[in-house]
Amino acid sequence: MVNILDFNLEDLNIWMKQNGEKEFRAKQVINWIYNKIWDFNKMSNLPKSTREKLKSFFYIGIPEVVEIYESSGDDTKKFLYKYRDGSVIECVEMDYNYGNSICVSTQVGCRMGCKFCASTIGGVIRNLTAGEIIAQILCTESITHKKISNVVLMGSGEPLDNYENTIKFLDIINKDYGLNIGHRHITLSTCGIVPKIYELADLNLQITLAISLHASSDEERRKTMPIANKYSIEEIIDSCKYYINKTNRRITFEYALVKNINDSIESAKKLAKLLQSLLCHVNLIPVNQVTESDLKKPAKENIKKFSNILTELGINNTIRREMGSDINAACGQLRRNYMNNIEERC
Repeated sequence: MVNILDFNLEDLNIWMKQNGEKEFRAKQVINWIYNKIWDFNKMSNLPKSTREKLKSFFYIGIPEVVEIYESSGDDTKKFLYKYRDGSVIECVEMDYNYGNSICVSTQVGCRMGCKFCASTIGGVIRNLTAGEIIAQILCTESITHKKISNVVLMGSGEPLDNYENTIKFLDIINKDYGLNIGHRHITLSTCGIVPKIYELADLNLQITLAISLHASSDEERRKTMPIANKYSIEEIIDSCKYYINKTNRRITFEYALVKNINDSIESAKKLAKLLQSLLCHVNLIPVNQVTESDLKKPAKENIKKFSNILTELGINNTIRREMGSDINAACGQLRRNYMNNIEERC
């Protein structure tokens, strides 16, 4: 059986033609699915014979809802979803004045090994397909009855480590027959897989690229990010310059502030010098507490001081507002807790 959510309109047109059906049936099926009808039997404008063919070949891969957590402090909701093979992932829905955002996962687990991220503990299990990533949005919209207007690929997994599925996902949700979400409302976050940044730049998508930098020197970066042993900051910056030149899009640099590791005045000055010639913005993130890690969040006054230094040196920056901290909204924490509870019961 094949997940029909992995098919774009062209794929489904081809399938219809190969199976003796009119091509326009593909658009009908997709319209039903993206209007939250996930039962072929309920697609009333399709002949029964067509529905039977669809049922014999496809399934509609909407995940099972395992848990829903709602923050008491804001409108953040965290969803734990389970796919047909038992794989569990999480995504987060956040309400802002400018619209409703969702942070989706692109892999079950992650192989990148960043010390401040719970999703990488235990490594990567598998990639999610394009349809499985789309399903996170469809399912969340169905539950919340809210239209998602902004998408962030910043949940569990490294999007550029699942490149083909990620690109197909970006293509489908941008289409008017899909979710019709403009690329300028999409942010893709990567820890810096340099060759894939160049490939992404050549596609000239108008998405926002966010680089998980988290350090101003290679030595500092290696303390928390194993990827730093493969790609230097210089290589990442060069790929970012290429991306900016190709797309004319501003890059966001994510910087998780960790007490006594990368939060010093010297680190702030080095970061400003590193980024001074780039069209960019720095997103300062007070590090989330991860049970298996001893990394600590700096004091609020130190976070503010770091931000002020960047501003004084001409680097635009913001301190990320913490949302959903009471529901384990940090990447990978909810899934990790769930899997630990399963293991304890076995």
